[in-house]
Amino acid sequence: MHALFLVDPWSILILEEEERAENPPKKVRKIVSNHLKSSNPKSESRLPLLSLDIYVPRDERFGHVKFSDFLAYALKSIAQVLLPEISSLFDKTINEFDSFEDVFDLYNGGIKLPGKATVSKVRNRVPWELLKELVRNDGERFLKFPIPEVIKEDKSAWRTDEEFAREMLAGVNPVIISRLRDSPLTKYSTPIHDMLQFKFKYEIIIKHNLVFPPFQQAMESNRLFILDHHDALMVYLRKINSTNTKMYATRTILFLQDDGTLKPLAIELSLLHPQGDHRGAVSRVFTPAEDGTVEGTIWQLAKAYVAVNDSGYHQLISHWLNTHAVIEPFIIATNRQLSVLHPIHKLLQPHFRDTMNINALARQILINAGGMLEITVFPARYSMEMSAVLYKNWVFTEQSLPADLIKRGIAVPDETKPHGLKLLIEDYPYAVDGLEIWSAIETWVQEYCDFYYPTDESIQKDEELQSWWLELRNEGHGDKRDEPWWPEMQTRDDLKQTCTIIIWVASALHAAVNFGQYPYAGFLPNRPTISRRFMPEPGTPEYSELEQDPELGYLKTITAQLQTLLGVSLIEILSRHSTDEIYLGQRESDEWTCDDEPLAAFKRFGERLKGIEKRITEMNENPKLKNRVGPVKVPYTLLFPNTSDYSREGGLTGKGVPNSISI
Repeated sequence: MHALFLVDPWSILILEEEERAENPPKKVRKIVSNHLKSSNPKSESRLPLLSLDIYVPRDERFGHVKFSDFLAYALKSIAQVLLPEISSLFDKTINEFDSFEDVFDLYNGGIKLPGKATVSKVRNRVPWELLKELVRNDGERFLKFPIPEVIKEDKSAWRTDEEFAREMLAGVNPVIISRLRDSPLTKYSTPIHDMLQFKFKYEIIIKHNLVFPPFQQAMESNRLFILDHHDALMVYLRKINSTNTKMYATRTILFLQDDGTLKPLAIELSLLHPQGDHRGAVSRVFTPAEDGTVEGTIWQLAKAYVAVNDSGYHQLISHWLNTHAVIEPFIIATNRQLSVLHPIHKLLQPHFRDTMNINALARQILINAGGMLEITVFPARYSMEMSAVLYKNWVFTEQSLPADLIKRGIAVPDETKPHGLKLLIEDYPYAVDGLEIWSAIETWVQEYCDFYYPTDESIQKDEELQSWWLELRNEGHGDKRDEPWWPEMQTRDDLKQTCTIIIWVASALHAAVNFGQYPYAGFLPNRPTISRRFMPEPGTPEYSELEQDPELGYLKTITAQLQTLLGVSLIEILSRHSTDEIYLGQRESDEWTCDDEPLAAFKRFGERLKGIEKRITEMNENPKLKNRVGPVKVPYTLLFPNTSDYSREGGLTGKGVPNSISI
């Protein structure tokens, strides 16, 4: 098939034109090759689209089982090859979901193909083996997906305000919410409290029966929280909104209720001033309204715009940048500077398994120009630019979970509490379970490092270790080489802190932001990735449509059908555990070291993780902890270590902390 040599829809259009002119494939490939050549001799050339011949050092390649699993899952996500065919197919039929029932059909039986003639036409233009995988067994339904957990027990609970807020604490991106404090005044911002005092009157609070003390008192008593996707996204609004995407920068204010749940109070939607960026933002504030009314649908749309922001930020920053991308320099420096017999190499190597290979594949089909992320998330062609720019905010020491919680104002130091922290949202599943795992990792690293490095001087005289750290700072994270926050690697505490953060990021942090993708975002109305039109204004056709058919108006605003299919296909792959996964507290071999004390310490680490599993199970069964399960009845298990023998089952388990970033 000629299409196997192509890299993007533009090239496929060239192919179609050349085929109609009956030019030979060789000429077609030459045209595409010339199109892709860069004037920069140091630039990399892109591989053919479906090529898996990506250079990865031999000892960093997938094992046979992992590679087999990956190929099997990838067959369900062949969207880039079929993109023109799928686009053509849906453009002639149903490019929109008409109701939520149409979305549910994706899981009940897929999308009905328009007819055998169309199937025959598509069959002539794509590999039949791939088409059969999409059509599945009955030959009539297209792209049937597993039922996401968020709608398995209740098809409508995702729409509640309680679930909307709960997912900020226990969903797929629980690492952004922060305590509302005095807001910094920036070129795009008005201080939040001023905005609310002016626009969000107390009469509205009374109208909606919210138990809410005076604003300043609520803030000082740590009852107000914010999901802030405002200033980071304002920079890109004008660029992004010049495309088919129509989005806002958002801020969501939430109130901590007496039962430990969060209540959304207001959502701010902001655009840049039409008379220029120097004029700042133009903002509108929306407040909760009753379901079943136009105001209720408007409120649902406001929450959807927030979810769009959060989905894109999650995928590009929380997930790709802050786990996959930042850990790769550590892998390279470890392999270059530490011998395989070095104790720190032995400590860290399990947490680097398969990461180089999965990152290489991501650069080929996921984060590349014209790749899956650009097609399915709102920043589109600005995705990698945004990720690269926001890397300037990355601070290595703040990747420590306690430091992160303190920075976000979610916790305060308190030596009388476990882990030396007091959580201001006590029922915060990600933080509660995360602190348990962080503490277990920290203890394991401390016991291991103390055995091999009895003094600070032993750290300073270890030439391999010093070369490793020098390369990491100056080459691996070279943009950050002069930052004052880097540990100096002169003391045992420096080494322990560094290794604990590396293991946490590669294992628990990645698990928390990755394996919940399909359970929560597999149903796109709950986590839309794109908004296609602005909030409808009274008197417009869009507003009338919203009045007459709220579901259709909602669906026409969020991710379209084609992008939904592509996005759900992608996250189904990303959310699956491989059958050869090795989880935290496990090793490929029991003979990884001959030293008895490290082996005993590692066994204690495993036993502590088993105790954490038991506590997580107990908490999920406690009805007083409402954020553990929520209205959708999905227990929080993303940080369930999964140390038992049955953990090799693989698939969409929604639980387990792998040692490494392997998908």
